[in-house]
Amino acid sequence: MIGQIFEGLCFAAATSLLIALGGLLFSLVVGGWPAIHKFGLGFLTVSTWNPVTDVYGAAGPIVGTLVTAGLALLIALPIAGGVAFFLTELCPAPLRRPIGTAVELLAGIPSIVYGMWGLFVFAPLFSRFVQLPLMSAAKPGSLLETLTSGVPNGSGILSAAIILAIMILPFMAATLRELLLTVPAAVRESAYGLGATTAEVVMSVTLPYVRTGAIGAVMLGLGRALGETMAVTFIIGNSHGFPKSLFDSGSTIASTIANEFTEASTSMHTAALIALGLVLFVITFIVLGLARLMLRTQGVK
Repeated sequence: MIGQIFEGLCFAAATSLLIALGGLLFSLVVGGWPAIHKFGLGFLTVSTWNPVTDVYGAAGPIVGTLVTAGLALLIALPIAGGVAFFLTELCPAPLRRPIGTAVELLAGIPSIVYGMWGLFVFAPLFSRFVQLPLMSAAKPGSLLETLTSGVPNGSGILSAAIILAIMILPFMAATLRELLLTVPAAVRESAYGLGATTAEVVMSVTLPYVRTGAIGAVMLGLGRALGETMAVTFIIGNSHGFPKSLFDSGSTIASTIANEFTEASTSMHTAALIALGLVLFVITFIVLGLARLMLRTQGVK
């Protein structure tokens, strides 16, 4: 009897989660349908966003979301992996706990703090020591000039990506560290006993052992970068057009919704913002689907 009750409660919990997910998707489709119906596929391919004329295109925020999240992952993943491997393989024993605790504390800092720090501290330094020197060194017509064109005010696509990388780095490093600590000491010591170097142990033993969890940690970090709102809003510049360079202003789906939802004066404006939420939902779903596909191609069910 108790077993049946327990099974029923577990089933109810699982189904309630699916019902909530389905209800969320249904609400987004219904709320964003007026914009989807009016603009059709152009909503995804046009960058025009004009509340005055009620013409909306989500291409700019979509590109900004994908570019900033992708750059943030490229910056954060190698560093997070290095931190995790250092703490588990190379760090002196007296320093492991303090450094590990510091990483975990960094992972818990609210995103708005990162945004304010990015706007008032990082942006002026980035403008002075990175943007201005690179723009001055770029030759006319060169690839560097194309990548660094814009206003050197410290904000833009690359600045937002760096702030996102700083945000997701402690989270990914802490998660990867906990995963590496699950590798049995006997497995690691056996590899060392066979004459393997630290690099060989990491690449051939510990990393394959935690492969599934590591991919999950990376996808969780990417998911946080895709949906981050306040930190990006402070530093990205909030321009709805296509970013023309790494230093150019842009926007993301989350920052656009945060900036304009309370100020939406027409039903079409509100519908367009809800449709943006639906697009972000689909992008996140696709990312998770790709993660599952990666695991399946590696033989993990």
